[in-house]
Amino acid sequence: MVSHRIKAMRARYSFILLLVLLLPFLSHAQATASAPHLSVQLVVPPSQIYPGQNFTAGLYFKLEPGWHVYWINAGDSGEPPVIRWTLPPGVTAGTMQFPAPKRLPLGPLMDFGYENEVLFPIPISVASDFKPATPTVAFGGKVTWLVCREVCLPGSTTLSVDRPASASAPASPGVVSADQTLIDRFRSTLPQPLPSDYAAKFQTTSKGFTLTVQTGHRETSAEFFPFDQNILANAAPQLVTYLRNGVEISLTKDENLTAIPQELHGLVVLGDGRAYEFRATPGVLNLAANQMPATGMLRIVLLAFIGGVILNLMPCVFPVLFLKGLALVQSSAEERRKQRLHGLVYTLGILVSFWVIVAILLALRSAGHNLGWGFQFQSPLFIVLLSLLLFFLGLSLAGQFEIGLTLTSTGSGLAAKQGYEGSFFTGILAVVVATPCTAPFMGAAVGYALAASATVTILIFTALALGLAAPYLLLAFNPAWTRLLPRPGAWMEVLKQAVSIPIFGTVIWLVWVFNQTAAAGSLVFLLTAFLLLAIAGWILGRWPAKAPATIAAVLVLTLAVAVPVWALHAFAPSKITHAENSNSLWQPYTPQLVAKYRAEGKAVFIDFTASWCLSCQVNERVVLDRADVQQALKSSGIELIRADWTRHDETIADALAALGRSGVPTYVLYPADPNAPARLLPEVLTPGIVFRALDELKSPPVTANSRP
Repeated sequence: MVSHRIKAMRARYSFILLLVLLLPFLSHAQATASAPHLSVQLVVPPSQIYPGQNFTAGLYFKLEPGWHVYWINAGDSGEPPVIRWTLPPGVTAGTMQFPAPKRLPLGPLMDFGYENEVLFPIPISVASDFKPATPTVAFGGKVTWLVCREVCLPGSTTLSVDRPASASAPASPGVVSADQTLIDRFRSTLPQPLPSDYAAKFQTTSKGFTLTVQTGHRETSAEFFPFDQNILANAAPQLVTYLRNGVEISLTKDENLTAIPQELHGLVVLGDGRAYEFRATPGVLNLAANQMPATGMLRIVLLAFIGGVILNLMPCVFPVLFLKGLALVQSSAEERRKQRLHGLVYTLGILVSFWVIVAILLALRSAGHNLGWGFQFQSPLFIVLLSLLLFFLGLSLAGQFEIGLTLTSTGSGLAAKQGYEGSFFTGILAVVVATPCTAPFMGAAVGYALAASATVTILIFTALALGLAAPYLLLAFNPAWTRLLPRPGAWMEVLKQAVSIPIFGTVIWLVWVFNQTAAAGSLVFLLTAFLLLAIAGWILGRWPAKAPATIAAVLVLTLAVAVPVWALHAFAPSKITHAENSNSLWQPYTPQLVAKYRAEGKAVFIDFTASWCLSCQVNERVVLDRADVQQALKSSGIELIRADWTRHDETIADALAALGRSGVPTYVLYPADPNAPARLLPEVLTPGIVFRALDELKSPPVTANSRP
């Protein structure tokens, strides 16, 4: 009996001894829990707890590949992890801190969170009068989370860590533990307050906001994460413009947002992992204008001037310049002063037209709209009026009647006045027909101008206007050069009539553009207007200078304008777009599609184009539609996207502005690396340019510096 009791007591004490020996291991097991697709651990670095102590604990998640947990603002779906503490008396826990997250596409949604691993630091404070009731104190709590991939799984567990308690601090700090090393590694990724020499402001646009962050130097990448929900469309791409001393980020507002926020509270994550939290208020930080050195500004102005000169050679402008050259030959007998005056008046017409365009653009920009070069061709009404004007001009050049637009008036004072008016009008016409074209060197200059201050915008557009006027102005101020041209004669009338051919060709192109933008069925009314113009021209040619005939012609002209204008208001807009009629290799542009492909690590080539852009059509027909170019694009694995700007689209306007451009054509190549900068191709393409871009995409240079 005694022997049996002794054996039982020995077994009981052995079990107790075993529990004592296993206690540290059991405590460690309670600090870590495994769950579907992740493990979670409560990390408490100190080896003992004592009064007045402050340290950082952490909630550490280790995730399976492809799965993620959430940031404090989860994005379009999800919830951040939460711990509900159970702490000993005298110990308090602060707010859980969140490292900088990543954008995580989930179908059509965008989550903000963490993959692979993450630790959320938590500050812990021990009261100065802390008096432990037991030699060991427990840190614990219930942890809940949501882990997602294609599906989301909620999880929860209770974690606990025991630590020895002491009435006083140890004599030496001891060895840094592995837990402390883990805490320090993730604590370095926590967002910091925005430095005092940085600044952040935002402006409201029709689609959302433009956030400007001044950092003092050029950045390589930037992303914005809002703390507040329902402010931004999270899945929309954030288009970044890299400036000399900071970044501009175009943000799309949530479709349900009705009131403009007083501030944007969020954090910006920059290329080297720096993350800063800030509250941006409405305002302007004109980084591009303030930081542009004099040499850089001179370069932009020179590019604008050269672009204006080259614009004279564009197919939409050259017929007008040819008319002016023809008029100069006809007026070669005039005195030099009159020739120079005609050149100055022509230049003034161009300048005034450009200044009017700039005023409209600046007014619309201040109202939150984002328009670019050639924006008026997105209006079917403008296309109608321009096509009617050019058709009527073509009838006059072809010899049906005379409208006195040439510089042949040299007799009376009234005729001279009409001649100068003709020069001024021709300058206006040159600008009007020039706007659907973008010449080389123009893209960067105009894009910079529309993003700069009003003064810089006017300066750059003035340089562009002077470049457009320069060829004729040089001829007018150097009449000796006209001696190289044939003398006036009957041949000039034949040549003037021949010039009507490219004018009518331009009209045909405008009719095609109108058919792309206007309502189905409206085309017949525009063609009817051409017939009415022909009748009015016949009346003016058959009975010139007759008052009844002039009145009848004016009435017919009024009817010719009224018919297509009425049709535009009577019919619904057409749904056909340039992108839908284009080659099947190209996908219609949406910001979400670009973001999706870039998140998947795919290279993307975007063709910003429009039906009314002659340069775009030439590049497409001559280069992009070539069989060898299409084969190279298809075999490269690049996703091809066509952004059709035939009708105004604020999303496309914002995308162009983010690239530092304001018009079409614009060609941008995004490498497969989502953090790599975009590469802009020239406005005028050749097959060689496309092939070289594809080769460089496969083997990018070590010091690539091309960036919007």
